[in-house]
Amino acid sequence: MSRPRLLPAAVLLMSACTSGPAPPPADDRPYVQQVEAFRSEKDAAFRTGSDSPIPAATRAKFQGLAYFPIDPAYHVPAILTPDPGARSVVIELQTSSTELRRMRKVGALGFTVGGASYQLTAFVEAEAPDMRRLFVPFGDLTNGEETYKGGRYLELDRTPTGLYDLDFNRAYHPYCVYDISYVCPVPPRENRLTVAIKAGERLAAH
Repeated sequence: MSRPRLLPAAVLLMSACTSGPAPPPADDRPYVQQVEAFRSEKDAAFRTGSDSPIPAATRAKFQGLAYFPIDPAYHVPAILTPDPGARSVVIELQTSSTELRRMRKVGALGFTVGGASYQLTAFVEAEAPDMRRLFVPFGDLTNGEETYKGGRYLELDRTPTGLYDLDFNRAYHPYCVYDISYVCPVPPRENRLTVAIKAGERLAAH
């Protein structure tokens, strides 16, 4: 059974796998500094938050999450091509357990990384009242070695331009990486990228 939604810090809003940190307020600092602050705040929440996914028995030894170096080339705009049936059709995503997660397919996000074009299917929870925040589970060629074999997640908020801010430097692992009692959606086959996304959270060296 999925864990309840978590609120470990003022700027972080997480749930048991399908929600990462909430977007920070407008920030005029250079991009790299913004991501560094985002990571520091998340580490602090994992280390001291009562609802941290790090098991209580090992939380005191938590050294912080492992990340790829921040690379602005992995911070790109994405254009959403809506799925006409998104508001009415509910699908079921496989998870890390035998449970299924009810979601609605919003559409395809088109973007360019390293001069090549890709797309990822975006979802919202089946009961979500709107489509302003998108859930994007994805896999890539780092899975199983540098990152969790089951893939990673992104959450995107629509910008005033109508584009989505696709920032792989903020890609995060599902909570089942830290505690197998969490139930986490598995990225569908269509979201398995044929490129190594060396950005965002990675597995610790050991």
